[in-house]
Amino acid sequence: MFRRYFIHGIVSGIVAALAATIYDKVYYFITYVDYSRVLNVPRIVSLNILFCMIAAFLNWFLAKRLKQRAEIVFNFLFSTLSVVLMILPISIALPLDIGLPELFPGLAVPMALFPALSWYTIAPFFREKN
Repeated sequence: MFRRYFIHGIVSGIVAALAATIYDKVYYFITYVDYSRVLNVPRIVSLNILFCMIAAFLNWFLAKRLKQRAEIVFNFLFSTLSVVLMILPISIALPLDIGLPELFPGLAVPMALFPALSWYTIAPFFREKN
């Protein structure tokens, strides 16, 4: 049973990492501001995969403990945590030599939602068949 949650976490993490990396490149070409010292591609990929794997473990744990209500509780917790994580890029102090620090939240805030978005998009493929 854990295997299904594990694969869901890996696939969601890869999809989220791919979307975030594409968004990072598009944002760079729109603004011509380089934030790679703060948020580079390996960090984007690892954070997305890590967050989705933590979500997979939490989902598995809730499914074991709560049975019927697990999906509702997990969806509420995952969505709430994703919205709360949007505060981090706003509150982070950037190095002084980075130009246009006011544009950094425009890059990082949407990325906080990519793991949840990819999780919910891919979820129908991993549901148990009745």
